[in-house]
Amino acid sequence: MIHTFAVLLIFQTLGESLAFAFSLPVPGPVIGMLLLFCYLLAKPQVADKLAPTTLEFLKHLSLLFIPAGVGIMVHAERVAAEWLPIVVALVVSAVVSLVVTATVLRWLQK
Repeated sequence: MIHTFAVLLIFQTLGESLAFAFSLPVPGPVIGMLLLFCYLLAKPQVADKLAPTTLEFLKHLSLLFIPAGVGIMVHAERVAAEWLPIVVALVVSAVVSLVVTATVLRWLQK
């Protein structure tokens, strides 16, 4: 488990370093995930070693939503005051995500 956690942290750190060094507009963890993805494509046998631990991490993924829930509770008054822009942003982002996903899927099917 420590080995897998170390691998994930190394790739996140690499991503953060690249984002900082080159002033990239992409978050470091996203770059780290892409680097990890490329590494796993290059060495598929590593994925077999990481799989058991990463599956355990995924089982507890819901814990990452606790800080967001606490933030909403702490700022409940502000959320109540600005509910309309929040709802509009959520609906627009959901529609854009669906349209982009459908477009990409159609493009991939051709």
